[in-house]
Amino acid sequence: MSVWAELVGQEPAVEVLSAASAAAAKIVAGEQVSSAAMTHAWLLTGPPGSGRSVAARTFAAALQCSTGTGCGQCTGCRTALHGTHADVRMVVPEGLSISVAEMRALVQAAARRPSTGNWRVVVISDADRLTEGASNALLKAVEEPPERTVFLLCAPSDHPEDVSVTIRSRCRLVNLRTPPPEAIARVLVERDGIDPELAQWSAAVCGGHVGRARRLATDENSRKRRETVLRIPLGLRRPADVFACADELIAAAEGDASEESKARDEDEKAELRNAMGGDATGKGVAGAKRAAEAAVKALEKKQKSRATRTQRDTLDLALVDLAGFYRDVLVTGSGARAVLNHPDYESDVREAARHWTAEATLRRLEAVLACREAILWNVKPRIAVEAMVTALRHG
Repeated sequence: MSVWAELVGQEPAVEVLSAASAAAAKIVAGEQVSSAAMTHAWLLTGPPGSGRSVAARTFAAALQCSTGTGCGQCTGCRTALHGTHADVRMVVPEGLSISVAEMRALVQAAARRPSTGNWRVVVISDADRLTEGASNALLKAVEEPPERTVFLLCAPSDHPEDVSVTIRSRCRLVNLRTPPPEAIARVLVERDGIDPELAQWSAAVCGGHVGRARRLATDENSRKRRETVLRIPLGLRRPADVFACADELIAAAEGDASEESKARDEDEKAELRNAMGGDATGKGVAGAKRAAEAAVKALEKKQKSRATRTQRDTLDLALVDLAGFYRDVLVTGSGARAVLNHPDYESDVREAARHWTAEATLRRLEAVLACREAILWNVKPRIAVEAMVTALRHG
């Protein structure tokens, strides 16, 4: 199966990237190609869940492919897709930002020639999290690119200005779209073996987020947490409900984040202790154990930062669900025939549309969007959520 099969519902992007990988293979073979066919820096943008990182990893695999087509069978394709290729570096921010020190080390490594593959590929997920210093460090490498090095930057399309304009101007832009529900359901059935009916439901309610569709289809707790979030709009009947609903929303986000990171955290600690001889016995063990414990503390600090980021990301997904409910109320109240974000909550949506004015619904929607913005600016999640839920109750 071709590596491009990993990209769900992104046919226009596949056409551009596959043509570029074919041109890259000709460059490796010493042939002359148009400068517009292949470039050294790319910016992949798209809404959350559209598959930006998947597209970057897939493109990296195609660049390392021995045939230049992304066959999916050769060693270059397989190792790049699984993250074990020596010349493909994946940079995924563990915390809330990518530091200048991390970027300088990355730029230095990117200057080397490929060791085993056709190209040295640097994939930066969430390039919008680059600090100003990190952006400046990356800019120098993008302005004076090393030969046979390719930078693939991923960033959400709803905030393109978060990537420095000087970096954007030196990258070729590829826009990903929200995958249609039919394409998401098909891949869940064919690739993940999910029941067709469950796949169709999760594809319809995931908001075009492929990873979330898979979680909803395979994890009952994720489905329950979504139910908790969507009970909030009609559950704010008394003043006490404000704090109860805020607690439920925060707990739902923390539960999602905890499940996502707990197993990974424990595996990382065990691996680090074993690597440093933390469980060894004999002469000199005391010093080794002290070094191991110090390393574990540093790892725990890193994991705490990652957990904060994961919690904020999962809370943002919950807020997107909530915003989708109020959007559905506006659509229903106006009589439009648009597809609902939450078709399984159509009865609740219709009840809300009967009792709320369009102005009150719009104010509620604006409160949810304001909460997302506040959390983006590092307001404590609980404070932002309680302010939002208060506004939701009053309309």
